[in-house]
Amino acid sequence: MSSNRVALAKMKRFFALKRKHLAIPYALFLVLFVVIPLLTILIYAFTKTTYDEYNNKVVSFSFDAAANFFTKSYKWEVLFVSLFMGLQTTAICILLSYPAAFFLADKRVSKNSVLVILFIMPMWINFVIRTGATRDLLSWMGLDGSTHPWGATLIGMVYNYIPFTVLPLYTTMLKLDRSQIEASYDLGANRFQTFFRNILPQSLPGIVSASEMVFMPVMSSYVISDTLSEGKITLFGNYIYLDFTNSLWNEGSFMALVMLIIIGISMFLTRGVDKDAASNRGGALW
Repeated sequence: MSSNRVALAKMKRFFALKRKHLAIPYALFLVLFVVIPLLTILIYAFTKTTYDEYNNKVVSFSFDAAANFFTKSYKWEVLFVSLFMGLQTTAICILLSYPAAFFLADKRVSKNSVLVILFIMPMWINFVIRTGATRDLLSWMGLDGSTHPWGATLIGMVYNYIPFTVLPLYTTMLKLDRSQIEASYDLGANRFQTFFRNILPQSLPGIVSASEMVFMPVMSSYVISDTLSEGKITLFGNYIYLDFTNSLWNEGSFMALVMLIIIGISMFLTRGVDKDAASNRGGALW
């Protein structure tokens, strides 16, 4: 018996080591493509490069990029325009995706998996091709960027990012407690009451997840706004791209750092949604 226990313990240790080894490739990927780039951005954001009398490069600590960002009014304007575009696109995507996801998650709907594929099919097409096709279609409809830059950009954003809201909402809708919804109707609640006091609280994690998957990518996007608005709508991502292409590494890095801070704030503000939804699963019946 003791020998069997020793063998079993050795086997457990062996497989425990194997599990740790499986995480090594991901850890290396994380260090190389997440940690190091973030550290690089942080270093560039708070340094500047000068040359001494012998033409030697001198890198020193500096707040010049931060001061340039906070003192330039046009950068604040770009930030607010980007925030508004992000909020508007996210709201439209949620309003369009929510009823569609609720319909697709209904088990009574035949071939709903085929319909889900049709909704996410645009994701399989190259991003640049999608944007170019959208530009041509809008031009044919008289909504080109020269006359309607904001509307054309907004339509392009919604078209490109709506699959990212359909999927998390659809996944959340599949997990709805249908028995509680039926119980709400049995207790005399109407459709309006059932939705706001039962269905909506259950689907809140999906709404938050979908919003996060759209809001920040829209703010950092530059291809869609540059192509569809014909250069008339400048978002935060456009300025970051221009700074890096013009070798303004310090200013571009600080603006990228601002984006990371906004992402961190949004994640902090929404971190309790899943916990609250889990603890109050189903909301009120009535």
